[in-house]
Amino acid sequence: MRAFLPARADWSAATPRDVVAGITVAVVALPLALGFGVASGLGAAAGLATAIVAGALAAVFGGSSLQVSGPTGAMTVVLVPIVARYGPGGVLTVGLLAGVLLLCLAVAKAGRYMRYVPAPVVEGFTIGIAAVIALQQLPAALGVPNPDGHNVVVNAVRAFGAGPVLPAVALAGGVVVIMLLGAHWKPAVPFSLLAVVVGTLVAEVWALPVDRIGELPALLPAPSLAFLDVGALWSLLPSAVAVAALAALESLLSATVADGMTVNQRHNPDRELFGQGVANVITPMFGGVPATAAIARTAVNVRSGAGSRLAALVHAVTLAVIMLAAAPVVGRIPLAVLAGVLLATAVRMVEVGSVRVLMRANRSDAVVLVLTAVATLAVDLVTAVIVGLVVAGALALRAVARSVRVDEEPLEPGDHTAEEHDLLAEHIVAYRLDGPLFFAAAHRFLLELSEIAEVSVVILRLSHVSTMDGTGAQVLRDAVERLEHRGITVLLSGVREEHRRQLEIHDVRMFASTPEAIEFARNHLRHNGTLP
Repeated sequence: MRAFLPARADWSAATPRDVVAGITVAVVALPLALGFGVASGLGAAAGLATAIVAGALAAVFGGSSLQVSGPTGAMTVVLVPIVARYGPGGVLTVGLLAGVLLLCLAVAKAGRYMRYVPAPVVEGFTIGIAAVIALQQLPAALGVPNPDGHNVVVNAVRAFGAGPVLPAVALAGGVVVIMLLGAHWKPAVPFSLLAVVVGTLVAEVWALPVDRIGELPALLPAPSLAFLDVGALWSLLPSAVAVAALAALESLLSATVADGMTVNQRHNPDRELFGQGVANVITPMFGGVPATAAIARTAVNVRSGAGSRLAALVHAVTLAVIMLAAAPVVGRIPLAVLAGVLLATAVRMVEVGSVRVLMRANRSDAVVLVLTAVATLAVDLVTAVIVGLVVAGALALRAVARSVRVDEEPLEPGDHTAEEHDLLAEHIVAYRLDGPLFFAAAHRFLLELSEIAEVSVVILRLSHVSTMDGTGAQVLRDAVERLEHRGITVLLSGVREEHRRQLEIHDVRMFASTPEAIEFARNHLRHNGTLP
């Protein structure tokens, strides 16, 4: 457990820039927290409680120095049916159960498997998330009410059809221009915070007719234990598993994206799961909804100059201070200004250079990247990653299967004298198998072995076989039986120790080296009269 607990080294890289980044993220996170709380069905106070409590706990116990956690749009989609069926107590119970599951995943070191997610899946997921964020902000940027429904593409089309409000468009566009040009000119300056201040002042001075954040909740809800009874836990377990899976997936992918946006930051996946687990166990006690790392807020954090977990902690503290002391001021911030911040953040999330390299690398990477991005936009985050992993796995299996070769190989002159080599070459042929021998490549291997010309003995050299599964071993045995049925003796040489047990089950003759196999073949051919 010591590996999961906070250490002094976690805070050694903290600088004043982290404070500025944390405040900037808090300004962006505030309306999102309120909106996602309302969307989940538990109210704005629940969203704010989640941003404060989960944001602070994940910052302290999480495995990334750059992550910002809180309520997210993807999580609300999972929570709405739970609220409708079980009420607020169902959401609190699901959050607690999901937190326990995340802690179990952390102790089991399940976070390490995130490294097997291919780069095209991560990049496609990032592009899809950036598109979702941008489309979600279009209604606010256009100054129109957010349409009903969960499909961001349909909502964006409806928002355009409702007729844009020019002042809102001007504010959002101005913020985007300030942030993008400013980041290109002076990356170290927090232009997002500057854009929010300028946009708010412009709206106030000219009394522009745009929507504002509005009145905030007065106080953080008191700790609550309004969970469901034990009898309902079993029926909520599937929902808890889905919430835990989404929290783990989104948090680890967000941490990977954050690492890619920096040079010297690398997250600890198991500790990140632990931090998210702690956050989701404690947050329901304050009436909060299940939380996860938020890619949009994390991206704002990184782009604002954050270098340590102090920024995420300052974000949570700032939200608490704002809620208590500056609610009227924050309530005057136009929604179009915050929409502009997120639109610029979405643009900056996409690393054009990395995408260009993957698209040009090979067709398989390009297909995986595009499919993941489209699925993220059209379906949901979990489905998108599953689609990306399945397609990437299928393409990888096809590539690996094609890499298996069965090459005829002459016997080394050093093994025997020239006379013996000439004699053996007339009756014995050696083949070397290269690559993995597993289910995806086994059929092709069987076809190639079946085409061996008429000889007396075939020696299969397996020292270069990297992987062999049960299917590969079975197909190898089938190939041996086919050749022996044609009167050809088959010998195996150089079998790796980890593959020997699978082949011993099939009663195949094996030798430690090729010279031993050749000597056996010579004696065998002499015994049956093929050789004098």
